[in-house]
Amino acid sequence: MKYLLIVFALVFSACSVKNYEITQTKVIIIKSKKIKFADLGYVRNTEDSIELELFVASKAIEKITINHLICTSEGCTTKSSFNKEYLHESYPNDILQNILLSKAIYNGKNRVQTEFGFEQTIVDLEVDIVYRVSESEIYFKDRKNKIIIKIKDTK
Repeated sequence: MKYLLIVFALVFSACSVKNYEITQTKVIIIKSKKIKFADLGYVRNTEDSIELELFVASKAIEKITINHLICTSEGCTTKSSFNKEYLHESYPNDILQNILLSKAIYNGKNRVQTEFGFEQTIVDLEVDIVYRVSESEIYFKDRKNKIIIKIKDTK
């Protein structure tokens, strides 16, 4: 019974309302097998949680919340299940969170420092990724799996 209460608390706290410390308005482009989006959005985060809210014509159409689970309008799922359904099953669990926070992916593999940020190129049997982070833009493209995530400042 005690474990059931713990599991219940974890599941329902994953999608609970948060007070985010940082909110940024961005131009967001996402193209994957399940998401096709190009418009404004908010990226909000705290130390342990991040939220991506997508808008079309000033109307919120989707909210993706990431902490120990990833929650969408369809419900909450593990990070690996989210990757399998929305991105690609071979991706590391923390890839979406790292992209949204401008952090290195794949544990920094092939990371090259640039004048205004960094770049990574990751090519193997399952992916062909170009990932660039600068002061004003995040660019992720997996040519093999036809996935693009581009996040730009609105300035």
